[in-house]
Formats: sequence, C-alpha cells, structure tokens
Amino acid sequence: MSGPRHDPSLYRERDLVPVRRALVSVSDKTGLVELAAALIEAGIEIVATGTTASRIRDAGHPVTDVATVTGFPEHLDGRVRTLHPGIHSGLLADLRLASHESELAELGIKPFELVVSNLYPFVETVASGAAGDDVVEQIDIGGPAMVRASAKNHANVAIVVSPADYPRILEAIAAGGTTFELRRQLAVKAFAHTAAYDAAVAAWFAGESPSTDDWHERFAVEAELKQTLRYGENAHQSAALYVDPAGRGIAQATQLGGKEMSYNNYVDADAALRSAYDFSEPAVAIIKHANPCGIAVGTDVADAHAKAHACDPVSAYGGVIAANRTVSLAMAQAVKDIFTEVLIAPDFEPEALELLQTKKNLRLLKLPADYTRSLTEFRQISGGVLVQDSDRFDEFSSDGWQLVAGEDADAQTRSDLEFAWKACRAVKSNAILLAHDGASVGVGMGQVNRVDSCNLAVTRAGDRAAGSVAASDAFFPFADGPAILIEAGVKAIVQPGGSIRDEEVIAAAKEAGVTMYFTGERHFFH
Repeated sequence: MSGPRHDPSLYRERDLVPVRRALVSVSDKTGLVELAAALIEAGIEIVATGTTASRIRDAGHPVTDVATVTGFPEHLDGRVRTLHPGIHSGLLADLRLASHESELAELGIKPFELVVSNLYPFVETVASGAAGDDVVEQIDIGGPAMVRASAKNHANVAIVVSPADYPRILEAIAAGGTTFELRRQLAVKAFAHTAAYDAAVAAWFAGESPSTDDWHERFAVEAELKQTLRYGENAHQSAALYVDPAGRGIAQATQLGGKEMSYNNYVDADAALRSAYDFSEPAVAIIKHANPCGIAVGTDVADAHAKAHACDPVSAYGGVIAANRTVSLAMAQAVKDIFTEVLIAPDFEPEALELLQTKKNLRLLKLPADYTRSLTEFRQISGGVLVQDSDRFDEFSSDGWQLVAGEDADAQTRSDLEFAWKACRAVKSNAILLAHDGASVGVGMGQVNRVDSCNLAVTRAGDRAAGSVAASDAFFPFADGPAILIEAGVKAIVQPGGSIRDEEVIAAAKEAGVTMYFTGERHFFH
C-alpha cells in the first residue's frame, strides 16, 4: 500500500487535543445531564442523538441534533441516525495530516474531539427474558460504528464508553485537553466494550440457532473487570475478578461485611454454593480447599449447620460456609464462635447480620435474588478451553435406581441414600461419602484410588460409620472398597455400577446382607 498515511514525514505532532465539539449518544444516561452541563460550561458544542438530545435539552442545555448535521431526519424507527459522512468524516479525520484537515474544510465538515457513547442494552434485554425481535432490536449498529471509528482515530478523538470515566474526561478538559496517553487508554476500553457486545450478540444467536451437533463452531465469553484481587492462589500470583454481565452467581454477590475477598475465597465459596444448592430442603455446606468437610440438610439452616459442622469440626476451622436459606439468628450465634473465612447465603435476618458484622474478618456475601448456576462450565487448558454442560440435579428422583443387593431400603435409609448421592457430587474424585440422618458423617476425597477414599471416609467417620449409608461418585472397580465400608458397619451403598467386576461387588454386598443400588450415572468432580 502507498499514500500519505505511510509517509511519516507528513504527520504533525499532536499530543494535547483541546475539546471544542462533542458527539454524545448514550443508552445508559447515568450522569448525562451533569456531563452536558460541564461540557457547555467549558464552551464545548454538543451534538446528540434522539433521546440523548431530548434529555440534555429538557435540562435546559443547548444541543445540536444529529439530523441538523447530516441533513437527514432520524428514520426507520431510529435505526438510521449517525451513519452519514457528516458524522463519520468528523470522527475519522486524522488531523495530524494537513490533507485531511483541508478535505474537511472543503466538505464543510467539522471534526469531533470527543465522543461519548454506550450501546443499546442488549445484555440486559436478554437477561430480562425477552426473546425474538425484542432482542434483535437491541442490536446496536450506529453505536459500535461510532465507537470503533473514534477508537481507531484515538490520535485525534477521545472516546468515552462508560459514565465511570466522565470525571476523568472532564478533568482533562479543564486541564486544556486530552493527552495521547489518555485517548489511547480510552480506546482500549472502547474496543473491549464493542468486542464484549459482539460476543454477547454472537452467544445469543448461537443459543437461538439450531446446530448440526450439540456445539457451535465458535463461542465467545464476555467478562468485565470487577476488581483486582490482592493476589491469586498464592501470594506471588496476581489475580482479578471478571464478571459476566448477564450472570447471577457469586461474582454478582453483595459483600455485607468482612475483609476483601481473595481468589481462594471465591473458589471455595462457589464450591460451597454448588453443594448447598443441590438440595431443596434447608441445607448448609462447609468447604475447605474446594472439598466438603460437612454437608447437611435440616429442619432449618441452624439445624443443618449444626449437623454439617459435626461431620468434621477440626477441618471446619477456617472454612467457607454456604446456606441455601436466609441465615437466621440461631445459625449466626453458632457461626460467630467458629473461625470462618466466608459465609454466603441468599439473605441474612437483620439480627443475624448485625451479630455477624461484629466479626471483622468474616466475609459476608449476599447472593443476587435470582441466583442461578450457569448451564455450562469452562476450564482453561494449555492452548485452549474445555467446555461442558454443568453437572446438575435439576429434577432429581431415585425411582430409576436398580436394587442389585439386599432388601429394598426403608424410607429413612432411602432418604439418607438420596442425600448421600447428592452430597457426594460436591466431593472431589475419587469420592466416598458416608451419611446418616441427612448429614455427612465421613468424607473421603481426592484420592488416586477408591480404596484410599473408603479408608479415609470410615476413618473420619469413626464410630459414626456404623449404621450409616455410603455413596460413591463412580463404580467400584473391585470388591475391596465396599469391603472396607461393610466392615465399618455401613448398611447401604449407592453407586453408579458399570464395572466389569460388578458381579464381584454385588456378591460382597449380598454376602454381608448390605443393600446396594446402582444409579446408572456417575458424578466425577476433578
């Protein structure tokens, strides 16, 4: 390619750019009137679109309609407003080049030094439950074009896409103009803004469009920086929290007390939620290093917490607690005397919150009212990303379990087996969980063979293993694992089945008179 843009000698120095003319077109009108007032006071001409212009005018400030600049009215229900040379030439002219400056003069077009624009609320519209044409109408066209044009031409134009940057731009204007470094930083944010927007649109279309298989050719993930964390998993690792604008999970939780959340706090708290929200009854999960040291259901959260804590009080020290119900004063009174890193719940009774806030180091998180777990999960590997459907109990029923040994369990034993099977899913593989009366009493997790997990579970349970039930997240490859559970006094076992030695395992259970069910599905959690 050839031309003036590739001849460095034709470029003029341009660092500080005074702002004389601004183009404003925003969907998020937070701080708009105050911004407009400050721009007018600084002697800056404002050109604005549609409702943005109306809002500024209604506040008593002078504003020029885009239609006045283009010579065309906004039309097609507002779909066409700014897509015109009268606008985009003013955005894209590189005034470091004398040729561009003279061309604008010949065409009678004035440049813009500042553009303030944020896009149609596409993500919010999807999150509201809207569908079809209602969502399509929120796909912005003119906005991204303006933002990208201004960001490309950041040598001359400052582009602001967030109300959070209004004070920053006004400070620069008061100092005489925008610097190249400021414009470059704003351009980075602008390109990230449009990229995230397009990613959200692409993801929505992928979800709405049929595919030849379960997965589309491409997927995009949108996330916004929420906060920089003190450090990552270890002190020498830097870390940050990015949030999905459409998400309704722990990343959107409100912190009501305690120290700043850490990387590990978020990991453990999310694991605790994964466990507690598997149950429809009042449930509490206590997590340490992403593994449960206690899970229980109860008549209320205080009862559930007491039972969960009793599973392994030693490991619960410095743990993370999640409840799937509002934290009551009774639960708070028990928690306050136990060193706990995080307590996360859908809400807190006022008296409970007041009491827990006296614990200065206890992080208290309140979930969004419409907390939901993502339908898909992502895991980074070197050179790529693994994506899978999340493992969930949407409509749990044990009706399909196959009785392969012993007598059909009575109602209480069946209930404990159902609890154990659900709770076991939250344990890192290889996983064995012993349960009694709706509570874990022994957990064997993260071992490289199932025998070690069985030994660990019965050791942690101690005398409580006798009369308990057991769940295994995957099949027993040999009868040695069940033998350990049976010797400890376990009366019933639930497992997926599917081993080539199932008959040996079944025979061991039959010989001991132990009830055993096959579920036909496993719940590995690595």
